Amino acid sequence: MSGVGVLDKAVVILAACVDGASLAELVERTKLPRATAHRLAQALEIHRMLVRDTQGRWRPGPRLGELANAAPDVLLTAAEPLLAALRDATGESAQLYLRRADERICVAAAERASGLRDTVPIGSVLPMTAGSAAQILLAWEPPEAVMPLLPRSKFTGRTLAEVRRRGWAQSVAEREPGVASVSAPIRDRTGRVIASIS
Repeated sequence: MSGVGVLDKAVVILAACVDGASLAELVERTKLPRATAHRLAQALEIHRMLVRDTQGRWRPGPRLGELANAAPDVLLTAAEPLLAALRDATGESAQLYLRRADERICVAAAERASGLRDTVPIGSVLPMTAGSAAQILLAWEPPEAVMPLLPRSKFTGRTLAEVRRRGWAQSVAEREPGVASVSAPIRDRTGRVIASIS
């Protein structure tokens, strides 16, 4: 908690409404007095931070997305010059991947100007079952997040253990014949792997 009472209460209410909440559910989840929960939820609704669904339950509103989309993505902003530098230093294309469930998405790329290219356009959705970026995005995940994918993967649990030990991944023709890749993890301040640079 920040110590700013009304702000802390508003954030608690927003969190309580993620899956939808009636007034009774808001009171139960937040432990706020009924009048306070109602007053703050209505105020958040006026600001479009909350909306009511067809059952009259509060849910996150469009203003939250508008604010989030207006903010620059720190990871993408930092990645752009680094991907270009990596491309220039290696002579190969470079990509940044994020995991989304059982897929990985190319969110940034720096392509070679000439020569043979394995272009991965920004926005491309690739499987989490092949390629060095997939290995990176899975290697530090808990077993319950990895085990369902291994039977379909072109790599093994032993491969992921080696990636964790070594700190980087490589693949040859896993995703596509004739394509090789090398990937490394990108970590947040806590050390958690949040992306793969390839």
